Amino acid sequence: MQDFVHLHVHTYFSVLDGQASIKKLVDKAIANGMRGMAVTDHGNMMGIKEFFNCCKKVNGKRKDEGLEPFKPIIGCEMYVVRNNRRLTDRDKGDARGNHLIVLAKNEKGYHNLIKLVSKSWTEGFYGCARTDHVELEKYHEGLIICSACIAGEVPEKILHGDEKGAEEALLWYKGVFGDDYYIELQRHEVKNPNIRANRETFPLQQQANAKLIELARKHDVKLICTNDCHFVDEENAEAHDRLLCLSTGKDLNDPTRMLYSKQEWFKTREEMNEVFADIPEALANTCEILDKVETYSIDHDPIMPFFPIPTDFGTEEEYRQRITEKELYDEFTSDENGKNQLSPEEGEKKIKKLGGYDRLYRIKFEADYLAKLAYDGAKRLYGEPLTDEVEERVKFELHIMKTMGFPGYFLIVQDFINAAQQELGVMVGPGRGSAAGSVVAYCLGITKIDPIKYDLLFERFLNPDRISLPDIDTDFDDDGRGRVLEWVEDKYGHDKVAHIITYGTMATKNSIKDVARVQGLPLARSNQLCKAIPDRLPNGLKMNLANAVSVIPELKEAEASADIIERETIKYAKMLEGTVRNTGIHACGTIICRDAISDWVPVSTAEDKANPGHKLLCTQYDGHVIEDTGLIKMDFLGLKTLSQLKEALENIRLSKGIEIDLDNIPIDDELTYKLYSEGRTIGTFQFESAGMQKYLKELQPTVFEDLIAMNALYRPGPMDYIPDFIARKKDPTKIKYDIPCMEKYLKDTYGITVYQEQVMLLSRQLANFTRGQSDTLRKAMGKKMIDKMNELEALFYDGGVKNGHDQKVLQKIWEDWKKFASYAFNKSHATCYSWVAYQTAYLKAHYPAEFMAGVMSRSLDSITDITKLMDECRSMGIPTLGPDVNESRQKFSTNKKGEIRFGISAIKGVGGAVADAIINEREKNGPYLSIFDFIQRVSLSSVNRKSVESLVLSGAFDGFNTMAREDFFAKNNKGEEFLDLLMRYGQTYQMEQMQAKVSLFGGDNAVEISTPPIIKGEPWSDIERLNRERELVGIYLSAHPLDEYKIVLDNLCNAKCAELSDMSQFTDREDIVMGGIVTGIKEKFTKTGKPCGFITLEDFEGSGELALFGEEWGRWKGMFKEGCTVYITAKYQPRYRGGNMYEFKIQNIEYLQTVKEKAIDRITISIAADQLDNLVAEELSEIIKKYPGTTKLYVQVHDPNNKNHVLLRSGKFTIDIRQSLISFIEQKEGLDYKIN
Repeated sequence: MQDFVHLHVHTYFSVLDGQASIKKLVDKAIANGMRGMAVTDHGNMMGIKEFFNCCKKVNGKRKDEGLEPFKPIIGCEMYVVRNNRRLTDRDKGDARGNHLIVLAKNEKGYHNLIKLVSKSWTEGFYGCARTDHVELEKYHEGLIICSACIAGEVPEKILHGDEKGAEEALLWYKGVFGDDYYIELQRHEVKNPNIRANRETFPLQQQANAKLIELARKHDVKLICTNDCHFVDEENAEAHDRLLCLSTGKDLNDPTRMLYSKQEWFKTREEMNEVFADIPEALANTCEILDKVETYSIDHDPIMPFFPIPTDFGTEEEYRQRITEKELYDEFTSDENGKNQLSPEEGEKKIKKLGGYDRLYRIKFEADYLAKLAYDGAKRLYGEPLTDEVEERVKFELHIMKTMGFPGYFLIVQDFINAAQQELGVMVGPGRGSAAGSVVAYCLGITKIDPIKYDLLFERFLNPDRISLPDIDTDFDDDGRGRVLEWVEDKYGHDKVAHIITYGTMATKNSIKDVARVQGLPLARSNQLCKAIPDRLPNGLKMNLANAVSVIPELKEAEASADIIERETIKYAKMLEGTVRNTGIHACGTIICRDAISDWVPVSTAEDKANPGHKLLCTQYDGHVIEDTGLIKMDFLGLKTLSQLKEALENIRLSKGIEIDLDNIPIDDELTYKLYSEGRTIGTFQFESAGMQKYLKELQPTVFEDLIAMNALYRPGPMDYIPDFIARKKDPTKIKYDIPCMEKYLKDTYGITVYQEQVMLLSRQLANFTRGQSDTLRKAMGKKMIDKMNELEALFYDGGVKNGHDQKVLQKIWEDWKKFASYAFNKSHATCYSWVAYQTAYLKAHYPAEFMAGVMSRSLDSITDITKLMDECRSMGIPTLGPDVNESRQKFSTNKKGEIRFGISAIKGVGGAVADAIINEREKNGPYLSIFDFIQRVSLSSVNRKSVESLVLSGAFDGFNTMAREDFFAKNNKGEEFLDLLMRYGQTYQMEQMQAKVSLFGGDNAVEISTPPIIKGEPWSDIERLNRERELVGIYLSAHPLDEYKIVLDNLCNAKCAELSDMSQFTDREDIVMGGIVTGIKEKFTKTGKPCGFITLEDFEGSGELALFGEEWGRWKGMFKEGCTVYITAKYQPRYRGGNMYEFKIQNIEYLQTVKEKAIDRITISIAADQLDNLVAEELSEIIKKYPGTTKLYVQVHDPNNKNHVLLRSGKFTIDIRQSLISFIEQKEGLDYKIN
């Protein structure tokens, strides 16, 4: 048998065209005795790093077993622009191009391949990523070229009858690449007559092959044979066929859809020998290529970007002249005090690791400038002279940064953070993660929390004993993040800054949905199968479809179903699960490089969602592996809370004329801790959940350290310690320390170990651990590294005993730490985010209306959040009002009375330009006096009829009190709407005013134009008015159609509309009762021809969709009209007796008004005697009298201790229970109510 390796292989990174997993391909190649293989995905190198890493891992094991390494060949199937045109050409016919297999022979070839592929994306993309002959010649060195499939340039010309052109093309490639150019042969013969496959390709391949062999022998070009691999095994062909349907948007049974030959599996050497038995040299030459390929690494030490240092500090050249290599060696191989120098062997290794002496000069230059900035900041923050503690810490950190080669990194981070705050007006967070443990970062302004004050540790961030790249994540306000990235690109070079690619794969549920769609499985059944899969599988099983089928009976039944479509859906979904489905860009990860990024890794482009049409540069390797290549990743995050704070600060400035510096608010503010102690945290950061509110009320926090601890403890696992934490705060006698000296680090958490940093500090204090050892301990405990733990345990006992501590006590401490490791939290992160949380609470406590308006301005895309926030405003006594042309600003804001106003630009159909025109005119010339004054003054080139209509319907003109909304749409006797007359009047008025200004006679001679008469329209019902308002602002603002039925929803219903999205929540309820308003109806027919309806129901907390089919839809459809308020009783029951499939079965539907009148017989208002006075009695009496109805009224007066009471029935009044009555009762202390 002739040896063979695959050189034309597509993985699942040939998106929606390849289905092969890289690991499975490598495993199969090795199992079959192949010595290597290539990966050549379509137009990209996205899978190359994964391929390299997979082979590296395999070769580590092979080395241990004494086996030869398995060789990875890095390649790409590129597209070459036809007819010798350039990659920048975009004419008709230039899209896509001829295929070409390009392989990297050595490291030079790898970098040239990167350049070719990168430019094909950044300059050549037109239908696909394309290169051309000019680029191929420019970057030819180190590359091996194969002529590809029949879509290659040479075979395509042969098949088109252009044999002369084919020969010329072959000679061009041979002229450029010499002996590294190979002619490629393929044979995809379909022998199985029973499969649906492409049978046209093989004859074309044979036709091309005959001429290719002739030309190859004529011009002494070697032949190779390949199989165009797209999946691993023959049995995957049908799964791959379904993948192609997804790619092309076709159904499986579509007769016009694209087909492959189904021969594209990763064939064994034996199978390839059978196919090409007549051309053994074509098999042998694949191994010749393998042997040509050199072994090299695509990984690299960190490639630090250059920070431009001001010339007045000095120059790198001056450093090179002034400092000797010996001085550099001594400085970089000793500690921060110039002592404990490394051995010569270790020292030389260190110098080499940093890039040699040439690189050391740059690092030293940057390190000295970093030190200047750090000490300047330290003097500003800590005062002069610096304490020994601060001096020692800064000196130590700067030395570690320098000797690890990272000063440039910190210079760049401080640069863009300071630019964000000082130049761009962007709000920046206080830091996040372990970077907050660095005093130097604090002095540079990278973080805003003093690490020394809060015992935050630098080595939690950069461990001198563990070489790892620094990772500083920075939070910016949402709007500012993009501006900071643009600033960075402009300063450091657009080719040196890139986003990081992400790969979206077919997850368990998505693989079922995707295959079900192309198979033609009904949507309802597909949804049922997906809903049967929980978020987590039992017994800690890994989430995948195979495991899900093994434990979920419904999926097991589907896998063995008599319905072939259902059975195949599960079968092929299993095979396709994990396949790459799409690409995107990382939400925050950004690369900043010293050189053009395409010098080191391949790049591509992605659509900028924030700026459609603009392309973003992104790496083709993802964030999990990108740092191995030496590129430095920085995370630019958008934090919604910072945007909310920014909005709130602007609201305060506008309404109160006060500028607040949030970085310098008092940390011991009484009002803020009162807010926390009362659990009034809705709208604040990190502390707003109901469970957290409960614990805060019990804890009664009084110091910032309490908040840090609660932030760290409120998670699954550590939550169990919260009651003990609260008990110790309330009763200090419960606080115990195993060794008295431990109080120093455990005092703030009342003797409980809460943070990783506490273990690190205590290990140093008790057992003399070094900084590096203490961080290794943290890591070993957190990741349960048993061998490392055993090693450190012995060190701990040895050091502790030497310090005079009892070994039994030390053993207890160690065992406690081992338990603690499962929940320990990073104090640096908890402290930073607790500070942001405190800032939100401070603003809510002192400027409640302005703060809530800011939070709501950033929650407009979530009706649920807005509703919750408006309820909170109500409970705080802050009215939330609709838009008003005389008070509203762009977003939610506060007026002079402290009321919150809806923003103009948030109204649908009214954009930012319209809002600006209205606000600018109002601020320039005063409030609008009437609708006519408004239409006379506002710029009608900006404010058109559509936007005025939106303003009307949203209630923005209600404040004039002269016209109802419906009056604007009333018609005169000519059939003209008043709104049209109003717009015509405004245009005429403004035109006359303009003409008068330029008139020779001046403005005093302007013609008086009469205003159009107001026409009274047919009154709208409340529901119609509110529904139109909701269409424009997204929520019900002036009122809610369900307000009058809240009593029914709160007291008689046991389900919320939002629960319809996951009906499994209903399984433990015998009867389901829900109410809501119908906000949407869709009528359709099923594939079997039965009618069906999809009804959107909404209540105060959200919305859900109810699906009814066939006879059930026919029975109930008459009850559902948009705007109707309905009361549904139903059961969630098995569809078949003893089965696992459930259905939502409606028992009855009534209108809420009917239920309110019929089901609510009586209301009992309970009043505490000490709260009852004339004012309460009068207000209550007024509300009761205002709404007569049929509900019986009882009043129960009780003493303060609720021991004695008297129950009175009103003989005079029966009432209609309105929301105004319920709100009054809920807001008055000492009042309560009960229904029936």
